[in-house]
Parts: sequence; C-alpha cells; structure tokens
Amino acid sequence: NFSSPTGSGPCVEDGAEHHHSAGELHLSPTGHLLVTVCLGFIGVMGIANNLLVLMLFCRCKVLRSPINLLLMNISLSDLLVCVLGTPFSFAASLQGHWLIGQMGCVWYGFVNTLFGIVSLMSLTILSYDRYITITGTTEADITNYNKTIVGIALSWIYSLMWTLPPLFGWSNYGPEGPGTTCSVNWQSKEVSSKSYIICLFIFCLLMPFLVIVYCYGKLVLAVRKVIRKAASNKNKLLIMVTFMIICFLLCWLPYGIVALLATFGSPGLITPTASIIPSVLAKTSTVYNPIIYIFMNKQVSLNLETNAYANHCSKMRLNGISASYILSR
Repeated sequence: NFSSPTGSGPCVEDGAEHHHSAGELHLSPTGHLLVTVCLGFIGVMGIANNLLVLMLFCRCKVLRSPINLLLMNISLSDLLVCVLGTPFSFAASLQGHWLIGQMGCVWYGFVNTLFGIVSLMSLTILSYDRYITITGTTEADITNYNKTIVGIALSWIYSLMWTLPPLFGWSNYGPEGPGTTCSVNWQSKEVSSKSYIICLFIFCLLMPFLVIVYCYGKLVLAVRKVIRKAASNKNKLLIMVTFMIICFLLCWLPYGIVALLATFGSPGLITPTASIIPSVLAKTSTVYNPIIYIFMNKQVSLNLETNAYANHCSKMRLNGISASYILSR
C-alpha cells in the first residue's frame, strides 16, 4: 500500500486509500500475470507502431501534409502514454502492487488521462476535417498548416482543461481497480468528484464519440453519392469507418461505463476483473490507432514499403497527397 492518511492531499482521496488498503480489490496471481502480459504487449507494440509512424513522417517530407500532422499528433500522444505510463503499470502488475508511491500514482493518473484525451480529441478533429473536406464545406489545401496547428494546439489545451482540475481539488487522482494502475478517483462519493466525472464522461468521451459517428456517417453518405460506380472504394471506406467506430466503442465505452458504475453504484459493485479489463482495453487504443488511421492508408503503406530506398521517398509527386486521396484509400 503506497498511500497513508497523513500523506493525502487534494490529488489523492482518503476514501480511495481506505478502499485500497482494505484489500477489497485484489487480483489473483494468475490475474496479475495476464494483465502483465497484456500490458507488455501493448507497451511494446504501441511504442513500435507509433515510433515507426513518427520516423516515417520525419523521413518522408511528402507525408507532412496538414491532415497528416493530426495523425502525427495522435501517434505522439499514444507514444507518450506507452513510454511515460505503461511501464509503471506493467511493473506494478508484475509485482502485484503499486511501486512508485503516492506522487507517482498522481503522475501516472495525470499523464495517462492527459494523453488519452489528446488522442481522442485529435481523432475528433480529424473526423471533422475529413467531413468538411469531402462534403465540400471547405477546400483541401495541402500548403495551409495554420488550421491544423490550431487544431493540434486546441487538443492539448482542451485536455489540460480537464486533467489539471483534479490536481487542484476538483476530484483527484488515485489508485484504480486492484491498485496496480492509477486514474481519476472513480470511487469517491463526494459531490465535487461526481460532478467532475459526469463532465469528464460527457465532454471527453460522449461528445467526441457523437462527433466522430456523425462526421464519418455523413462522409460515407457523401462518398456514396460521388463514387457510385467505384463499389470497391465505397466498401473499403465503409469497412474502415465501421472498424474505427467499433474499436472506439470497444476500447473506451466499457471504461466509461465501469467508471460511472464505480462512481454512482453501491460499494463493491465493481469486481477486480471488471475494473481492470476496461482499463487494459482503453490502453489498446495506442496499438490500434496507428494501424487503422495510418497503416491502412495506402499512401503511408507505399512509403513504408519503399522507405528502404531513400531516393524513392524524394521522388514521390506532391499531388499525391490530398485529403480526398487519403480518404478514398
């Protein structure tokens, strides 16, 4: 147990300390082993996938279009989660308890929530950008980076708006589930904590999901009208959009539901398994994001295949990069 009543402050709730120390949420050794294996896989694959993406974008200038900067921002935030967060939960699961103390728990909860919201908001902005480009609301301009840079800055500012308050008393960060991870203190029954969690659920999960579904739904309808004869392209886009939404739901919705149940349900309602599985699922987004949004992009795949030959990268034609090209593939 890493917390004590004397060390509690605005970031760590006494109720969470008592709940953790009471030993009500313990996993079996087998459970900890399974979580360790999953986190190890997520950490290794997340670092490899996102690092490869960033290296590819840095190496090939032709890929640095405005819309691809959003993809780079997603990869950067996912990479930071894998580097600054996942190793600590991996080590804790390996040992069966949290290892880096109360302040380490606050740090872990803060950075994971921060980078997670940045990634979600970047995906939301990306869906909106693709929507307005394809529907003709605005013209694609591969030389104008200002709008994209503003969008990236807003994703970080918005995330900070929702992750800094627990450091100053509106809710707090503390141990989560069996005590091998940390997050927002879902267990607190205080009114201030409940109000924060409701706002977090609405503005950082429900709202992004609705925007993504709306934008990609409209996008699919628009593309169907434009390319009625290109059935294969329509099907590819529809499959990709459906896959994206399903992955979003599978990774984030269970976590949000369990968090709400832990907050508003009766004590002991959430079992150790029920608490840790959604947390691990949410972390898998760092693995699937680059696969769906980047490696399924033919332009990126082509660069990946030919990247061993540096001269090929420089010879790619600039007119190959446009939002419509990216979306239709």
